[in-house]
Amino acid sequence: MEITGTILRGPDLEPVEGRVIVDDGRIERIEEATTESTDIVCPAFVNAHTHIGDSIAKEAGGGLSLEELVAPPDGLKHRLLRQASREDLVDAMRRSLAFMHRSGTAACIDFREGDVAGVEMLREAADGLAVDAVAMARGSIDAMHAGDGFGASGANDDVFDEERAATREAGKPFGIHAGEGDASDLDPALELEPEFLVHVVHPEPRHLERIEAEEIPVVVCPRSNLVTDVGVPPVEDLVERTTVALGTDNVMLNSPSMFREMEFLAKLSDVPAREILRMATVNGADLAGADYGPIEPGRPARMVVLDGDSDNLAGARDPIRAVVRRAGVDDVREVVSSA
Repeated sequence: MEITGTILRGPDLEPVEGRVIVDDGRIERIEEATTESTDIVCPAFVNAHTHIGDSIAKEAGGGLSLEELVAPPDGLKHRLLRQASREDLVDAMRRSLAFMHRSGTAACIDFREGDVAGVEMLREAADGLAVDAVAMARGSIDAMHAGDGFGASGANDDVFDEERAATREAGKPFGIHAGEGDASDLDPALELEPEFLVHVVHPEPRHLERIEAEEIPVVVCPRSNLVTDVGVPPVEDLVERTTVALGTDNVMLNSPSMFREMEFLAKLSDVPAREILRMATVNGADLAGADYGPIEPGRPARMVVLDGDSDNLAGARDPIRAVVRRAGVDDVREVVSSA
């Protein structure tokens, strides 16, 4: 397979004109050459924080607070999840995963409700789709063993010492929501030495210093934070200190579109477009433990090809800004998957 256009190459997303040669599902080489193609070849997106079980409740709960919406065990989403049939949950998750694939997302890191059964439903929903659904299980240590790691709700909700010890023993990651509504759960979350934190909307200087010193990655979800009225994460400060990835959070609140998340963050902050695209692609791939990510020889071929001559993108002078601030699912010409 040969893909031509402007290639956003390597971990620095360097725009080069030429072609990507793919053989047996892997990138064999990248050749710089003049080409007539106006396409933009970008690493596939990785949605670093989702709750796709919420796909059965899109746009439910307008006007409710964060606690009323999602706090376990009796927030609206948890009541709706308990009421839904297994068939409906699997079908709704599968449709969200199908949308993610169509919009260029290769993987999502899902904080999976429902214990072992929830992990099994996610596996079923993802079966046959070219999206790696990473199950950060919740509910029990058994669920963690069934899934890909443990995704804790927050250090103010429960004590997670046993789950943290179990993930270490199993060699699996431990992630936790922290600093979403306020700073009160950041210290106990950091004491668990997680592989990554989610949200970090309200860090104090000492939290930022510790995140930097301990090199703890952070996943930010700015659209979700704005919708739930908890504030906006200090993304500029976080980017200066650690690896930052981008997620869309609850499907009940937001479309799982990385295009929308990138555009929102770009226009809300002073973070450069190139860094935002890294957050949405190579940084998320690192967090997911994927061997794809940058477009470079030897990597699995997971890319999204955008039509640079679409009515939306034609005339764009900067391909990276065009992808981050302007592109959408309608501009996707092809999703290349080695799966």
